[in-house]
Amino acid sequence: MSNVLTYKGYFATVEFDAESCLLCGSVVGMSDGVYFEAESASEVERAFQNAVEDYLAFCNEKGKTPEKSYKGSFNVRINPDLHRAAAMAAAANKESLNQFVADAIAAAL
Repeated sequence: MSNVLTYKGYFATVEFDAESCLLCGSVVGMSDGVYFEAESASEVERAFQNAVEDYLAFCNEKGKTPEKSYKGSFNVRINPDLHRAAAMAAAANKESLNQFVADAIAAAL
């Protein structure tokens, strides 16, 4: 079971809002806010797809390049000692710190 939807390279999470009795979702991994809601589980995927299509149409109308979820770049704030240890381990493996971190994330998943 998952509360993550995908469509055209966009990802969204969905939660139940008990106060409004609606399924509410938002596209994740980008700074532009794209939100949607549905009254039932059978409607939520279509609501998400419509929200993405509306976003793409809006960007086209405004001449804006649409953002994509998860561009492959993110900032991580860690303890300086951990940063140093990771950088040293990467150097010992003759790889970049980015590659070291990517490999560690892949191993954890």
